[in-house]
Amino acid sequence: MLQDLVLALGLQALDRKIVSLQNEIATLPKHIAEIEKRLEAHTRRLEAGKAALSANQRDRKKLEGDVQMHQQKASKLKDQMLEAKTNEQYRAFQHEIEYAEGEVRKAEDKILDLMEQSEPLEKNLKAAEMELKKEQQHVEAEKNRARERTAVDQRALSEANADRKKTAAEMDPKLYAHYERIRKKTKNTVVADATDGRCDACQIALRPQFFQDLRRGDQVMFCESCGRMLTYNPIVDIQSDVAASQQTA
Repeated sequence: MLQDLVLALGLQALDRKIVSLQNEIATLPKHIAEIEKRLEAHTRRLEAGKAALSANQRDRKKLEGDVQMHQQKASKLKDQMLEAKTNEQYRAFQHEIEYAEGEVRKAEDKILDLMEQSEPLEKNLKAAEMELKKEQQHVEAEKNRARERTAVDQRALSEANADRKKTAAEMDPKLYAHYERIRKKTKNTVVADATDGRCDACQIALRPQFFQDLRRGDQVMFCESCGRMLTYNPIVDIQSDVAASQQTA
């Protein structure tokens, strides 16, 4: 194969590698962002658990304050009831005491309910804390792998760009200019195979004389339809060649 075609094929491979590396480097930050979103979900779950437990504790504290207030009120009413001068006053104090004691019982019942509710809330909170810790470790490990992969890709990209510059410098300037024009139009598909008598990129059949000229392999030829550089690279049947050489011998 002509050296110019060999260089063009090498350049094409490098261009595809460069694009692949650039895409992967650009994708890695998105990957990290997606991982961090999962972490945010675990964090929100933990915050919701904390809020639920905090609300439970706050309600219990308020009810405990209510219990103390009603108990104090009942105690004062009992003292005042001793000074009652009429049965009517006595019954009024007794009614108020019963009401205050009833409020104490209601508040204490609610406190018991909240205490029962707090047990699963505390368990859920501990589970959420453990899940968050695991996810944080997983996310950090993933981020480290992503950073390492980015560093590897960036080194490979730098090397590929250097190799490309070197290969481009070895090509004939006119051929390289043509290569660049086709590359920009075809997304790094500059060289096409025409071994079967048609351009495998645009699928247009070659003229017989054009195909014969291509088979000679003494010049770089371009597809008359799409402008790509063409290669003629038939499969070598080694067994047939060996058999033919043995018959000749």
